Amino acid sequence: MPVTVAVEPARTPELLELLRLSDEYAFSLYPPESCYLLDVSELEADGVRVFVARDGGRDTNPAVGLVALVLQPGSVAEIKRMFVAESARGLGVASALMRELELSAHAERVSTVRLETGPAQPEAIALYKKFGYRVIPNFGPYVGDEFSVCMEKSLP
Repeated sequence: MPVTVAVEPARTPELLELLRLSDEYAFSLYPPESCYLLDVSELEADGVRVFVARDGGRDTNPAVGLVALVLQPGSVAEIKRMFVAESARGLGVASALMRELELSAHAERVSTVRLETGPAQPEAIALYKKFGYRVIPNFGPYVGDEFSVCMEKSLP
């Protein structure tokens, strides 16, 4: 599947639908208190980049995935809201999103990228490991949450 990835505003009907599907998916796997989902207003904040994958290689084509990079103090960033529509899973969309996110993080002078996912998402954990992320002790709001798996990667 030819896919384009670009930074886009989070508040569009199409992306709001992807976020709704992402919420639905997360709440089907984990208790509400273990779902650390940023809402659309948080995705619109300064220092947040929302990457959107579109099917067919054109920016007018359907959005099939998204991920956010949240820049934090001290050259650290966190990956949030990685989601690929069910119809596009297994087609390389998540890898395309990760490549673009990491290029952007490098350009923003980020040295460490962190993320939180969950044990019921082995495909996500495998994707992150493929990109060189390693499991670390839970950090920040995820400390003590049995449904959180935290990972980190140092960028060159």
